[in-house]
Amino acid sequence: MSVPLPHPIDVYVKLENSGDVAALEECFASNAVVRDEGHSYEGLASIRDWRAETKRKYGHTVAPLAVAQRDGKTVLTARLTGNFPGSPVTLQFSFVLEDGKIASLEITA
Repeated sequence: MSVPLPHPIDVYVKLENSGDVAALEECFASNAVVRDEGHSYEGLASIRDWRAETKRKYGHTVAPLAVAQRDGKTVLTARLTGNFPGSPVTLQFSFVLEDGKIASLEITA
């Protein structure tokens, strides 16, 4: 079953699964912020570096399970499978979307 996703989140998931870091500006705003594993990454260059490093380190894929609206955020529940202890895991991806782009993303367990 496919989970219908807002366009920028759909692009993000496709980029996560392909490993393509060059096309991040298709889904992220230029001043976007990502919070993951206790760190924050601000701006496309920093987000591109984060993406490349996590993909290299974990070789993960993202499988959307559900999407919901909560407190002004679009929350994607997804299964991450990769080269890390406990794989697969289910994580929450909390997106703030502005002007058709991801303005912020926070990834939590």
